[in-house]
Amino acid sequence: MIQLKKDFITHTNEDESYIIPFGEQKFNSIVKMNSTGAFIVGMLKNKTTEEAIIQEMLKTYDVSEATARKDVEKVISTLRSIGAVEED
Repeated sequence: MIQLKKDFITHTNEDESYIIPFGEQKFNSIVKMNSTGAFIVGMLKNKTTEEAIIQEMLKTYDVSEATARKDVEKVISTLRSIGAVEED
């Protein structure tokens, strides 16, 4: 299971979405996301799995499973690199 850490909040302003760290974080920049990234991060507000996110993307977007999987893996990899997710 994977989830966005509570020390990272999201904000959407018209067509732009952001992840904003607060508190004692090693990463202290704002991350701007496109709508796909925002969708993935939105799903990560609750505990979920990569596979569940991929399945929801397939229901929501007109994309192939390979594209959805690649997008999910890329966003989660970025979130891992900044310490924004917790996994168990």
